[in-house]
Amino acid sequence: MSNFDNGFARFGSTVAHADAREIDQGLRRYMISIYNFMAIGVAVTGIVALIIYSLAVTTPGAADAVAKVSGSMALTSTGYALFVSPLKYVVMFAPLALVFLLGFRIDRMEPTTAQGVFFLYAALVGASLSTIFLVYTHASIARVFFISAAAFGGLSLYGYTTQKSLSGFGSFLMMGLIGIIIAGLVNIFLQSSALQFAISAIGVLVFAGLTAFDTQKLKEQYVYGLSGADEATIGRSAVMGALTLYLDFINLFMMLLQLFGNRSND
Repeated sequence: MSNFDNGFARFGSTVAHADAREIDQGLRRYMISIYNFMAIGVAVTGIVALIIYSLAVTTPGAADAVAKVSGSMALTSTGYALFVSPLKYVVMFAPLALVFLLGFRIDRMEPTTAQGVFFLYAALVGASLSTIFLVYTHASIARVFFISAAAFGGLSLYGYTTQKSLSGFGSFLMMGLIGIIIAGLVNIFLQSSALQFAISAIGVLVFAGLTAFDTQKLKEQYVYGLSGADEATIGRSAVMGALTLYLDFINLFMMLLQLFGNRSND
């Protein structure tokens, strides 16, 4: 009887190890697809921002110059339409509309459609972020981008590998995020440099924490809910995971840029 029990235990252990290997391999594929989508999204944002900037800015006195920005920059008609005319509000709020579209309708989308909407969202964010090239020097934008990428990579790796549950930090991070949004809206009217510095400093901490927290949450969502799901469900979830980490990265980058970016008119 004991020999039978031992044999059954060994068989059960083998099955458990096989299941664990399958989950681990599936998790790796899932997270790689998330990081790939996110990286492509960031690349699309950067490329579109540069293209819009090149179309929007010219030198003062040029034939296509419409409005002067500084001593060395002027807006073209395209730049004036995107940055000054009422069309700027469309550029600002169109990405928000696509986020709601993904959030509410992704369950009814094909994975390829969800990917297309995500990349369109990244392109619209690039259009809205193209104004940073008017405000900050290109060298400081590049420097802060690489700092953000290194920080994001380290924080996401920590969230993926740590055995410590980060769920307890979730409520604090969400409260911090809500506080940043409210303070940012208030500062639109106050225009306080001190408040903006505080928002940026706290924002770095909040989005650094969210990067690790969201990475761990995505990992746990696969292990405890998606490991046996069909490919379409996993594909849609990967797009939403990419959107989550993309937003963490973009916001971390913007907060760091506001703290450490060198302004063009400095």
